[in-house]
Amino acid sequence: MAAAAEEARLLAWLRGPAAAGPGGSELSAYVAELAALGLAELGREPARLAAERARVGAETRRLAFEHYRAFIRSAECTGRAGRGFGGIESRLGSLLGRLPALQDACRNFMRDAEEIACSRRMNSLTLNRHTEILEILEIPQLMDTCVRNGYYEEALELAAYVRRLERKHSGIPVIQGIVDEVRQSAQLMLNQLIQQLRTNIQLPACLRVIGYLRRMDVFTEAELRIKFLQARDAWLRSIQASIPDDDPYFHITKTIEACRVHLFDIVTQYRAIFSDEEPLLPPEGQALNEGAIFHGWVLQKVSEFLRTLERDLRRGVGGRLDSLLGQCMYFGLSFSRVGADFRGQLAPLFQRVAAAAFEKAVEEAVEKFREEMNSYTLISAPAVLGGSAGVPVPAAQPGTLQPPMVLLDFPPLACFLNGLLVAFNDLRLCCPVALAQDVTACLEDALGEVTKTILAFHRAEEAAFSGREQELFAQFCTAFLDDLLPYLNRCLQLLFPPAQIAQALGVPPTQLQRFGHLGRIDVVALREPLAFLLPASAEEEPAQENTPRPERESEAMAGGSLPAQGQENPPTGALLPDIPEATG
Repeated sequence: MAAAAEEARLLAWLRGPAAAGPGGSELSAYVAELAALGLAELGREPARLAAERARVGAETRRLAFEHYRAFIRSAECTGRAGRGFGGIESRLGSLLGRLPALQDACRNFMRDAEEIACSRRMNSLTLNRHTEILEILEIPQLMDTCVRNGYYEEALELAAYVRRLERKHSGIPVIQGIVDEVRQSAQLMLNQLIQQLRTNIQLPACLRVIGYLRRMDVFTEAELRIKFLQARDAWLRSIQASIPDDDPYFHITKTIEACRVHLFDIVTQYRAIFSDEEPLLPPEGQALNEGAIFHGWVLQKVSEFLRTLERDLRRGVGGRLDSLLGQCMYFGLSFSRVGADFRGQLAPLFQRVAAAAFEKAVEEAVEKFREEMNSYTLISAPAVLGGSAGVPVPAAQPGTLQPPMVLLDFPPLACFLNGLLVAFNDLRLCCPVALAQDVTACLEDALGEVTKTILAFHRAEEAAFSGREQELFAQFCTAFLDDLLPYLNRCLQLLFPPAQIAQALGVPPTQLQRFGHLGRIDVVALREPLAFLLPASAEEEPAQENTPRPERESEAMAGGSLPAQGQENPPTGALLPDIPEATG
């Protein structure tokens, strides 16, 4: 084992670094062969190796001499091959440096080629679907044409088709542009339909327009009702605005006619289009009562009419108050068929106007009396007083109420009575029983002013009175208290019959005394300031003048009337008015 180890170390030393080279296997074989030789052979081995080396050298030299051209060509070829490989190496390095850019360019080319191929496919598909695409692109123009020409049915179909396209292809810009243009045309159609409701449209056309609006689905049911009423209200307002406003009577009569005809048409159209029946199960979250929309609008229109009526009545309608009241009552009666009877609200309006007109006429009569008293002198001899035969007194016709002719002797009292009778005749055209207290109070105030004027005249002229003038002034006061005031009471009983007042109050006629001087003047209160100016015989029975005589009251209630037109022809200087026969 020691010998084997020694042999291995020897072989390793002999091999050295060259053992790993190309001749390593031959060297190993040679070393193995040397190890097999004996000592003598090992001694001769160096000589043999030298002889072998000389032989190989000689053979190499001979071969070189014989084949020197091949060696030269081989060397040249080797040099050229080396130089070629060097050029190849440099070019290969340059190629390797340019390969990334080439790779990127190839990728770009492939991408561009794919895009071009995709675009080509799209162009081919577009060419194949050219007709369908053209129809879609022409939808906005077709929609606009349909809307402007009034083909709303076709326009609604196009709008529905575009909505379906939007749901399917909402991300395509072209489709979105078409949708926007169609929405603009739909808005134009909406404006046109609402504008049609602002014209004189009939019920069939209203039904079609509301049907189109419902199919457009832009309003809820409540909003649609409001839009309908707003549009029809705008049309009604335009009609009312076109009525001339110069003459109050003409304006209000035309307003009544327009409202009665057109407002009733609008109500009929609304009830035919919309149903106000309460559903058995109202929808969840429904906070608005749709039926209240219509009722609120009707109340608004009635309120506007009443305001217009009140404004024109304040401006003055002359002596045609009864005609206007009849028209308004007929208007209110026609609206009772739609549950909006407003006749009960007319009475206060006409009552206030009649009371104001009567009060104004009475004030004018009082003012005229003051003017007459300022220039009045007690120098004229009585024409009728005392039964003188200076002037024939016409007999009163049956069914009329004859003014006291004794007042002709006193022009201020005659003119005052003229003014009151004119006021009574105007009041008789529209004379509700509710005015009895106001008219009576107004008359009492006016007569109180007349009493003050008489007293002022007496204080101013008393010192200059002669005996005859004092007597005439006492007769003046007697005529005022004993003739004028009872006559005014009889006129009041004709305007406000006690039976009607009792019926309105719900009491028997005999119980009217409990309500004071209702419908008659308090003569006693008016007599007190002038009592010291009356003759002694006239002061004894003041109560008889205050309370109407039974026979006079029965005559008044039996159908007596104010003097008829054309019955009186009093003498010059104190004209009593011509008054139409009252209806009682």
